[in-house]
Amino acid sequence: MTDIVITEFMDEAAVATLKARYSVHHDPELFGKPDELATLVADIPALIVRNQTQVRGALLAGAKNLKVVGRLGVGLDNIDMEACSARAIQVFPATGANSLSVVEYVIGTAMTLLRGAYFANSAMIAGEFPKTKLIGREIAGKRMGLVGFGAIARDAARHARALGMTVAAYDPYVPAGDAWQGIEKLELDALLATSDVISIHLPLTPETRGLIGEAAFAKMKPDAILINAARGGIMDEAALVAALKGGCLGGAALDVFEQEPLKADGAKLFAGTPNLILTPHIAGNTVESNGRVSGLVAERVMAALEGRA
Repeated sequence: MTDIVITEFMDEAAVATLKARYSVHHDPELFGKPDELATLVADIPALIVRNQTQVRGALLAGAKNLKVVGRLGVGLDNIDMEACSARAIQVFPATGANSLSVVEYVIGTAMTLLRGAYFANSAMIAGEFPKTKLIGREIAGKRMGLVGFGAIARDAARHARALGMTVAAYDPYVPAGDAWQGIEKLELDALLATSDVISIHLPLTPETRGLIGEAAFAKMKPDAILINAARGGIMDEAALVAALKGGCLGGAALDVFEQEPLKADGAKLFAGTPNLILTPHIAGNTVESNGRVSGLVAERVMAALEGRA
């Protein structure tokens, strides 16, 4: 009998650790095979997923013996936490293990967009030499505005300050204390209006869905840079495209989308949009973070199965 089903990619060393002690079925594409997945989870005690597997509804109901869910990442919006709690199913995200990768994505894309030279290749291959046109901006001295001030945002703040940025944040749920040392606490409208680089660090909830929409874009500086490596539904994608095409925003990097995976019909929205970087939900995925995330989740799942959690 299978003990653990892994529905998406996981570091092979961590999978080997699990296989040394349990019967494991690992298929990185299993999330896209609903009938096979439903059969496999019927009797298993442990399930390990990333963000594309929806642990809810019929799938969760059919997993009669499920005791533990390992989440290869930190977001939990693809897992019915209320149903898991009601059934005493333990859920273990990889909290903190991919923070550095996300932070480097935020800082790296911010620098790329501020510099404005990421599209120079095509011009130069075409025989152009746009030296005077591509005069960008330095990140030092700019204000980083963090929408949400959880653990990853705090790491982003430390890195931003090390680069000479000032940092402000909006988060009504983080109480006053040491976390805010050196960080200006602002209301959302003030943060949007005064930040040069805005990075979203919120979970997707009914409260945050659509939070960054047309009204929010209207408050931002016309040369501001926006980065969303949190969750796609937080931001109105059509409003973002309109702001970029209308010259009301300096640039944006999106790693998350309302529709994931982003398919051809959804991607059409972004066609012809200037100063836009699109990546396929990879901000937290590096060789190093995959090892950390997978190892942490493997250990937590084994501990739960063995009564150590």
